[in-house]
Parts: sequence; C-alpha cells; structure tokens
Amino acid sequence: MNPATRRAVRQGLRRGWTEFLQSVRSPQDQGFYLFTGVVTLAVLWFNRDNEVGETGLRYPTYALPSILGALLVFGVLIGPAYSLAMEREDGTLLRHKALPHGMSGYVTGQLTMQSLSLVPSLLVVLVPSLLLFDDVMSRGAAGWLAVAGLITLGMLATLPWGMVLGSVVPGVQKVGTWGMLPVLVIVAISGIFTPVQAMWGWVQAVAQVFPVYWLGLGLRSAFLPPEAVVGELGGSWRTGTVVLVLTAWAVAGLVVAPRVLRRMARRQSGSVVEAARESALQWVR
Repeated sequence: MNPATRRAVRQGLRRGWTEFLQSVRSPQDQGFYLFTGVVTLAVLWFNRDNEVGETGLRYPTYALPSILGALLVFGVLIGPAYSLAMEREDGTLLRHKALPHGMSGYVTGQLTMQSLSLVPSLLVVLVPSLLLFDDVMSRGAAGWLAVAGLITLGMLATLPWGMVLGSVVPGVQKVGTWGMLPVLVIVAISGIFTPVQAMWGWVQAVAQVFPVYWLGLGLRSAFLPPEAVVGELGGSWRTGTVVLVLTAWAVAGLVVAPRVLRRMARRQSGSVVEAARESALQWVR
C-alpha cells in the first residue's frame, strides 16, 4: 500500500469513527436503538414461558441467538445500502471521487462506521436479555469467544453485499423494495423466530442458500447447551458447514463489491447527481 493510499485509509478510519460518534449522539438513532431493543425484548418476555419443540428450552433462550444474527444481517445490509444510495444522490460520493484515492478513504469510512454501528444494535438486546432471562449463555467463556468469531465472520459475509446493494439500487426510495423486503422474507424463513424444520422442505432448502440461516445456527451452537441440537436439521450443529458457507459468502462479497463500487464510481458525474436529486424531489411531491 503506497503512502497516499495509507493516508486515505487513515482519513477514512477517522471519518468512520466521527460519523459513528455523531450517530450514537443523534436522538433519532438513539430512538431507533431503543425501539429495536424494546420491541425485541417485549417479544421475548411475552413468550418467556413457552417451550420450543423438543429442545426443552424456553423461547427467549432459544430465539435470542438467532435474533442477534438477524439484527446483524439486517443492520450491515440495509445500513450501508441506505448510506451509499443517499450519498450518491447528495454528491458526497462525487466529492470523494474527485480526491486522490478518495474512494479508498470513502469505503474505509463506510466499513468503519457500519461495523461500529452494529455494536449498540446488538448490545441493546443482549445486555438486558442477560439480566431478564435465565440460561442465555450455556457455554461460558468458550461460548463468548465463538460468538465474537461468528459475529466477525457474519459481518464479513454480509456487509460487502450491503455496499453492492447501495451501488446498484436506483435511489434511496428503492432501498426498501430492493433490499429491506427481500431481507425480511429471508429472515422469516431462516429459523429466526420458529425452528426451520417446521417449514416446508423447499423453504428449508431456500433458507440454507443464504447466510442468515447459517449465522443463526452458528450462534445457537455457541449459546445453547449441547442437548439443544435435537432441535436442528439433521440433529447436528454442522459447525464446519457454518464456517464454510459464511466464508464463501464473505469471499464472494469481497470479490464482487470492489468491482461494483468501481463501476458505480466511474458513472458518477455532476449530471447524474443532479438527475438523482430531481428524481427524489419528484418522488417527494
């Protein structure tokens, strides 16, 4: 890495950190974190006495790991997509493109900010759950170490695809249709709120194509006691497959995302930004 690129990366890291601090101080973002935590904890609390299938586990114990995985996937897919689409329209991306190695700094800043934003999203659910519910973590220090590794791998498997989505979506208004709705459908069939084996066979097959299911499975294997494996497909945690699938999605994303971003950056110009602004104004009207 040459000195100019290193300088751009350092500036991107500072920009990402600054934007993260601004985000956690923002009343709007604080309200979002609070809303997410309250709604999730309410669902877990009102189902606290329900047992899940043959696992013998209470619903909060079984569902919490999967919910954390869903929050991760949703956050690092939709967050970058919205940011990238918005900054294409307001000219931020064009200004970075005009700077030497500006795109390297921009991408570094986005990766830093989105990764850090994941921390409060998970903590507002995890910390109260540890206080409210029993037996949330059954594997001790080894379990927490596995959770940290899975969250890192899950983020690598999904965040690049959020940037791809933000690069190809026509505008901010389309992120919900192109990104949010499909992600909600995938989460719904991935065994997050109900065991995936309760669904039709073809739905199970579709769910196992995407990283949401595998991240949820991996986190359940880290949080839950060994006997809970009876509630999984094939009666196995399939740890090796979890790592392989998430790694495959990560590698594919890291190959595809830079190419899509470079192509999108080449197409950015003042006329493109102006056209996007006009389109957004007409949509608002």
